[in-house]
Amino acid sequence: MGYKILMATMGLDIGGAETHIVELAKQLKVMGHDVAVISNGGVYVPEIEAAGIRHYAAPLHRRSVGCMLRSLKILRRVIRQEKPDLVHAHARIPGFLCGILHRRMKFPFVTTAHWVFQTGGGLRHLTDWGQRTVAVSDDIKAYLIREYGIPAEHISVTINGIDTEKFSPEVSGERVLREFGLDPEKPVVSYVSRMDEDRALVARQLIEIAPELDRQVPGVQLLIAGGGNVFDQLKSMADQVNEKLGRRMIAMTGPRTDINEIVAAGDMFVGVSRAALEAMAAAKPVIVAGNEGYQGLFGPDKLEEARLGNFCCRGLELSEPQRLLRDVVQTLQLPGDRAQGLGAYGRQVIFDCYSVRRMAQDCLDAYDQVCRAKYRVLMSGYYGFANAGDDAILQSIHESLCAASKELEVTVLSNAPEQTSARYGLNAVPRFNLPGVWRAVGRCDVLLSGGGSLLQDRTSTRSLLYYLSVMTMARLRGKKVMLYANGIGPVTKAANRRRVRRAVEQADLVTLRDHSSEKELRRMGVTRSDIHITADPVFTMEPAGQARVDEILRAAGMEQGQPLAAISVRSWRGTGDFPEKLARVCDHLYEAYGLTSLFVLMQPEHDRDISRQVQAAMKSPSILLDQPLIPSEIMGVIGAARLCLAMRLHTLIFAARTAVPLVGMVYDPKVSSYLGELDMPCAGDVTCFDSQYAMAQIDALMADYESRRGALEARSAQLSRAAAENERLLLELLKK
Repeated sequence: MGYKILMATMGLDIGGAETHIVELAKQLKVMGHDVAVISNGGVYVPEIEAAGIRHYAAPLHRRSVGCMLRSLKILRRVIRQEKPDLVHAHARIPGFLCGILHRRMKFPFVTTAHWVFQTGGGLRHLTDWGQRTVAVSDDIKAYLIREYGIPAEHISVTINGIDTEKFSPEVSGERVLREFGLDPEKPVVSYVSRMDEDRALVARQLIEIAPELDRQVPGVQLLIAGGGNVFDQLKSMADQVNEKLGRRMIAMTGPRTDINEIVAAGDMFVGVSRAALEAMAAAKPVIVAGNEGYQGLFGPDKLEEARLGNFCCRGLELSEPQRLLRDVVQTLQLPGDRAQGLGAYGRQVIFDCYSVRRMAQDCLDAYDQVCRAKYRVLMSGYYGFANAGDDAILQSIHESLCAASKELEVTVLSNAPEQTSARYGLNAVPRFNLPGVWRAVGRCDVLLSGGGSLLQDRTSTRSLLYYLSVMTMARLRGKKVMLYANGIGPVTKAANRRRVRRAVEQADLVTLRDHSSEKELRRMGVTRSDIHITADPVFTMEPAGQARVDEILRAAGMEQGQPLAAISVRSWRGTGDFPEKLARVCDHLYEAYGLTSLFVLMQPEHDRDISRQVQAAMKSPSILLDQPLIPSEIMGVIGAARLCLAMRLHTLIFAARTAVPLVGMVYDPKVSSYLGELDMPCAGDVTCFDSQYAMAQIDALMADYESRRGALEARSAQLSRAAAENERLLLELLKK
């Protein structure tokens, strides 16, 4: 069953983006989808209406407050009337207005980025890129990521699809030649573009070089199509050239819709973007040149460069009249078989890479991403606090959910929603914005509370009450609640233990990351029999690749092949002279095993100072890895170590996931609990740390290194499979 699509754009007059929209709408219609377009109108309206596409008029081309308010009213009425499955906006003003309505009316919302915009003077805030964005080139995708912080996962790249029947060597240009009194026996250079100040540089240069071009190629003619704010100026220049030469060398057509015949009338073409692709489809030799830059005569050696910039020449040297003159002359003087070969190659490129059906399918893929969400998941956890362990949980859960089902849409409550959205490609809501949280809960089908140790009061009762209150909101709004791979405790206060027991008993689904957490719940009086022991979500995460790890280590000052021990510590009350004692252990690692200590910061603001204290007390060399890294990169770095010695739980899990033997230092029961799950040694409690005992534990591990490493690898694989149960159980819950 096809989609019902409403496309919103500024207008449907002559232009590359406008032609893209017209061809896209027509192809979607051919593929069985119901399409309507709303715009200010233009010359292409009859063409789309003839194809069975409805058109609605609205002044979407004007930025004035009055026009935008009127457009907003018309858009709202049309959306209510059409009831589209999704709205697809093209250009800044339609995107901004549709974004306003999207937030109120909750329709799926996609945009296409055809060009780059100015972002200064508040214009950035007039831009809404929707739930997913389709960029017409790789460089525009990079621009969207750089300038607007759009997650790469939310951007797909399409092409300017060309109708290869409309633009074909079979199309005749004779009618156009007759209309403008051009000699079919003499060579013709075609050019198509808007004649606006910011688009018509090459048109101006063609007119400037015309007298010299006529001297070198007698009888040559220029057919220049397009209208705009400098058309009259350029036509005056062309008329002067014609008068001087005593013949009509330059024909200025003004705006046209018969671009296929304009292209067909030429022996070669000069231009950029969609117009250049259309000429290639017509098998014409093409010089790619425009306001953004100059590439020259297109051939196999230019394909990759042209493709990356969508044939717009962005980033290339600017067009210069003499270079343009030289290339036009050389192209017109090409032997017939060479010119035909270039034309045939260009047309084949269109068939291979730029079909209009491919363009439509790219958009349909983006539509699927915003429309297929059958279930909406809201994640509540310790997210957005620059803690690599909890960020790893977030990343792992999100990736696992996406892999488990294409029907899930995930939103997260975050302390830093913009950062979370940019980094992980998630919808994010400020976790302390009560109205926003209330709305997010209302939109979801299930609340995932977790992972991590959320139900504990060691941090504070206030923290515990926050997570319990979000769960209460979900129950009040009739939403399902899942405790997702939770670690439980410690919960020390009697009132808090009662609160946790009640929340666990009322949850629709409970999965725990270790057996110790289940025992703690039983001690609280939880009696339910359907508690599932799975594993920490991070056991499903993959580390960064070796090339990236090598790059990180080089930047930190590590020599290639240098043996290292990954050390992870955090500040904790009551540790006394722990840094000095740990320094002796790190020195032992260097003296006994040649391991340089690499201090890894999982949460820099809590880990940096104490790491430096340990370093300052050491005699052996050490390195502080103090650069911003994402969790998979930290995991990759730890995977390069021979040994991991850590306080932080997720440092130990990173080590286990990469089969690096580990020794834990306990500051919280969750650490000792997971050491038990992994059957790995404990170096002691940090509040009463004994360096001799810690060294003995390390020595025992190193003495049986390969055997322990093999056992850890096998146990990690088991936990990875167990962690995958979280998604299976969630999907069962959603389908009930």
